[in-house]
Amino acid sequence: MQENSFMDKFSNILGRIAAVVNNLKYIKVIKNAFTVLVPVIITGAFGTLFSAMVFDADNGLAQIKVLRFLENLKPISSAIGYVTLSFLTIYVVFLIGIELAKLNEIKGVFPGIIAVMSYLAVNPTFIEVTNEDVSTVVENVLAKQYTDTKGLFLGMFVAIVSVELYSWLEKQDGLKIKMPDTVPANVSKSFSSLFPTIITIVVVSSVGFAIKAITGLYAYDIMYNIIQKPLENVFHGLPGNLLLMFIAQLFWAMGIHGPQMIKPIRDPLLLTAIAVNTEAFQAGKEVPNILTMPFWDIYMTVGGSGVTIGLLIAILLVGKRKDMREIAKLSFVPGLFNINEPVIFGMPIMLNPILAIPFIITPLVTGTIAYFATAIGFAAKTVVMVPWPIPPVINAYLATAGDFGAVITQIICIAVAVLIYIPFVKVTDRQQLKKHAEA
Repeated sequence: MQENSFMDKFSNILGRIAAVVNNLKYIKVIKNAFTVLVPVIITGAFGTLFSAMVFDADNGLAQIKVLRFLENLKPISSAIGYVTLSFLTIYVVFLIGIELAKLNEIKGVFPGIIAVMSYLAVNPTFIEVTNEDVSTVVENVLAKQYTDTKGLFLGMFVAIVSVELYSWLEKQDGLKIKMPDTVPANVSKSFSSLFPTIITIVVVSSVGFAIKAITGLYAYDIMYNIIQKPLENVFHGLPGNLLLMFIAQLFWAMGIHGPQMIKPIRDPLLLTAIAVNTEAFQAGKEVPNILTMPFWDIYMTVGGSGVTIGLLIAILLVGKRKDMREIAKLSFVPGLFNINEPVIFGMPIMLNPILAIPFIITPLVTGTIAYFATAIGFAAKTVVMVPWPIPPVINAYLATAGDFGAVITQIICIAVAVLIYIPFVKVTDRQQLKKHAEA
């Protein structure tokens, strides 16, 4: 009774925390924006996959003499990579503008344009090119670091501030230009938004100018070096990544969708990491990041959160309870596609002190194994953002652009997961036998 009372109290505490976090306005906005953005990242990643495995003359199909013509098609995949991964910040800014405007009860896509204009207004539109000790300033261009993932945090901040300001101004009757009733509604709406637009852009660009005048640095330099880069260093490291996973699993064990809780923190950092890896791989440079969104999917949530494919195999191998074996059989096919809600709610794992322990521990162990396997070079770093429902082995192969070391590492992680779950499956069997004996 005391144990159940403690679990109930703990569940209620986590439930209240979850409710507060999920109701935070800007958490919703960021979460929704990155959810919409996932197809863009996957498209860019598959462009890289085709570049490496089809169009490349050294490692792809183009190395076969009869298919050598495929090498000439490589600019197609390069263009796909450029328009997706090299403009992620611009897309995020636009989507945040739209999502925030929805919550502010402003319809249409124009707030997204406001957000993009505001972001561009605080960044320099020139670059300095040095050639043989001669520096030349090229004007009316936007450097790549402002459009790719390096500008992400500044873009998110500017999008939120500018759209909040625009939304407030848009609701001020004194700033609306009244047009005759004979004027079409869309034209009238455009004129009504004129002063809020002008004021928003003037304010944001003035703040950007003031920051540069006072500090000698652009807003990008301050945001990237003081906030974004330190956060990346924390969560691109193993301890920070394991902490995120632990929090997600703890919420799951209490019946709350854990990944949704950490999504606003996890997605900007891990999606940024895979975008950087993809670009580096496509350019033939060293791939920098071990921890990415595909790493999370293929090693730490293979079969679903908690690496529950290990639980299913463990039950089928040693489990004696008929109810658990039936649930395992029904859940196995969805589990191959990384869908494990039938297991979490059917066993159940949530609010189950016995199965919750390996459910929380297992992804931390498999993530650590995979991290060191990648760090020593046994498994390749992930360079392709693959859709999460792709089954094990296939997703590891695709995510690393055809690396068998990653496939072997994933199989080892699944085997370790089975070994972790087996003792707990046996404990649940004994509990059931004890209950029957007492009955």
